[in-house]
Amino acid sequence: MTETVYLAFPIVYAVLNAASYTLYGMDKFKARQKKWRISEQNLLIASFLGPIGAFIGMQQFRHKTQNPTFKLLVPLFVGVHILLVLSINL
Repeated sequence: MTETVYLAFPIVYAVLNAASYTLYGMDKFKARQKKWRISEQNLLIASFLGPIGAFIGMQQFRHKTQNPTFKLLVPLFVGVHILLVLSINL
């Protein structure tokens, strides 16, 4: 059972980060097209679950980089996730 968790966790974590990255790209594309957008609440939830993908997406797509909420919370989520991973591995 423990081996399964150790194998599944990185895969699930990578998928969550990829999804978060993709959402930032989709929202930026929709913003340029003046179409219906992904809500900030949903972007923040995705950022909480996959903060590394969200951070990279913010930088690469230059999306939400001027929004104070995102400027504060996304790096905070990255830090929390790094601390969690370090505490699990110690």
